[in-house]
Formats: sequence, C-alpha cells, structure tokens
Amino acid sequence: MFRSAQVHAHCVSHSQFVAFLEACCLKLRKAVVEPGTAVGAIAATSIGEPSTQMTLKTFHFAGVASMNITQGVPRIKEIINAVKAISTPIITAKLVNCKDEKLARQVKARIDVTTLGEICDYIEEVNMPDNTFLLLKLSTKRIRILHLEITIVGKSMMVIRPPSESKFSKSITVQIMKQTLQRVVVKGLANVKRCVIHADEKHGDEYSIIVEGNDFRGVLSQPGIDGRFTNFNNALVVAEEIKVLGIEAARTCVINEIIGTMEAHGIGLDRRHVMLLADVMTYRGEVLGITRNGLVKMKESVLLLASFEKTMDHLFEAAFYSQKDPIHGVSECIILGIPISIGTGMFKLHQQLPEPRDISPGIPIFMRPEFGLKV
Repeated sequence: MFRSAQVHAHCVSHSQFVAFLEACCLKLRKAVVEPGTAVGAIAATSIGEPSTQMTLKTFHFAGVASMNITQGVPRIKEIINAVKAISTPIITAKLVNCKDEKLARQVKARIDVTTLGEICDYIEEVNMPDNTFLLLKLSTKRIRILHLEITIVGKSMMVIRPPSESKFSKSITVQIMKQTLQRVVVKGLANVKRCVIHADEKHGDEYSIIVEGNDFRGVLSQPGIDGRFTNFNNALVVAEEIKVLGIEAARTCVINEIIGTMEAHGIGLDRRHVMLLADVMTYRGEVLGITRNGLVKMKESVLLLASFEKTMDHLFEAAFYSQKDPIHGVSECIILGIPISIGTGMFKLHQQLPEPRDISPGIPIFMRPEFGLKV
C-alpha cells in the first residue's frame, strides 16, 4: 500500500486515490470471464474477423536491402497450420554487447556461409607428364576483410590429387574437383542463406544479427550471441529440433508471431485470445496445427473428426476398431441434439418430487356392470 506521504507528494488527494483503486477493482471484476462462457468461439471470432482486413503479403525490413518476410493471411496460415518449412524463416539474434560493431562483424562472419572459392586467389589445374593435380592459393587479404578466424597457420603447400580408381579420366576428374572445391563451405552454417547486420538507429546504433535460415540451434551456440533475447519465427523448429528450447518457448513464439503479424497491419488483438489458441496447439507437448493431421493427435472424438474432413473414413475406421465417443464436446452434442455443456448447460438441475401415493388400480371401463360384461 502507498503511504500517505507518497500520495500527497504526487498531488493526489485521499479521495482521488480511493476512487482510483475502486475503478481498478471494478475493471478487474469486469475482466473476469463468467463460468460457462464459450471462450473458444469468441477467440476464434476475434482472431479470424480482423485477419480478413490484412492485405499486405510481405513486409520489408527497415535498413536491410532486399530482405522481406511473409505477412498477412499467408503468415497467419503458416502459424496456425504449424508449417515446418515456412517461406521466410528469420532468426533475430541479439549480441552480448549490442554497441560493438566489431563484435557484430565477427559474429556475422561465423554464421554467414563462406566458401573456399571466396577466399582463394586462384584454383589452378597443373598438368605434368606423369601427374595431374590442383593448386590452390588462399588470400590472406580476403580472409581479413571477411573477419574470418584462422586457427591453423602454416607455409606448407596442399596438393589435392584425384583418386587412383575413377570412372572418368584424370582430366575430367580434375575439372569436376575444381568446380566442386569452389563450393566447399569452410566457415559458417550450411543451412543459412543470408546473414546481415541490422543497426537500430532509434536506440543509438544498437547492432543485431538477422539470419535467414533454419539453423536456430547453430545460431544460439555461436559465441557473442545472447540466447535470452534471440527469437525465431518458426515455432515448430523451436520446439522439435532436439528440444532446443522446449514447448513453452514454442507457445510463446506462436503468441508473439500472431500478435506481431496483426500489429504490423495496425490491428489490435487481446492477448488472451491468442494465448488460448497457443494453449490448444501445444497442450499435447508438441506443436500441432489446426489441420486434419493435427486434430487427429489433438482430439479423440470420432464425431468431431468426422465433422471436419474425411467424414466417411473416420466413421469406417471408428466402426472397425469399435471406438467409443464420450460425447463431451460442442460438435458432438450439436450432432446428437444434446444440450451443450456451456452457459446454462454447464450444470444439471435436480427437482425433488413428492412421494408417490398408493393408488389401487380401478376396474376398466369396458368391464363395468353397466356394460353387461363379467370378469
């Protein structure tokens, strides 16, 4: 609680402070969802309705030439369907010292792919009367410009010879080796397409690394990268790739990506709706998309799966294996005409009836004496 001296120091009277607390308590009580509310339908409407207003399909990174990320409805579809191979995988890596430009260039050199052809002055074919080989000369100037770290220093000459047993002649084998050696990766991560340094001028030239690729685990393991603030826009890789960060990190990734995509189009969205969607996608311990294959792992109700896609296949399979449906969900209750367990259907009423009276059975009308019939 605030002390009275603190209240008066900020020019707030006691009555104003009490009114402020009462307003906060009132808003808190209004924010609590009533028991039995169909929060799933509300969340689906809140996410689906504004998503139809999104028109942009790509978003350009400010300050980074020719780097775009998928946005709009295609991006929302990728997140909800839990697509593993997304169109534009982007890793935003924070540095341990975000003000150090030299560190940013060193980290970029470790991540970005560098081939042998980029650091060689020449790769020549040498033909001798009794031998044929390739001669390579490394360029120390290019290595220094690319900020590559040299671990072995020597003045010896390396000679690469074709194998003694080959299907091709020596000249053809040497030509194939010459073309292949230029593409050999000597530094960097093989699954990374691009790596650029992004300078954020709003925060005083803070440097970060933007990586286009799927090797999230490799980027996290690089020296100089602060893994606590490094993000990846593919939740499936975050959760599955040898349990990089786990299911909770994947859930947070789903929430942040959906909200970020909406905010990029100026659409405000209550975070609780997205949290509910992320919980449904991750409560099984893995990221499951809202697709036919994801619902099979997510739900066990036969009628629910049949109402989505492949109706006859699900019904035939359930009949073959004698599956039972407990009829607890909304879709199953609607199909069978049973009251749904939401709202007033959350509970059941029991009426106390009076004790039954002992009524002796009477004589049937057609067996009474006035009809002339005898028993």
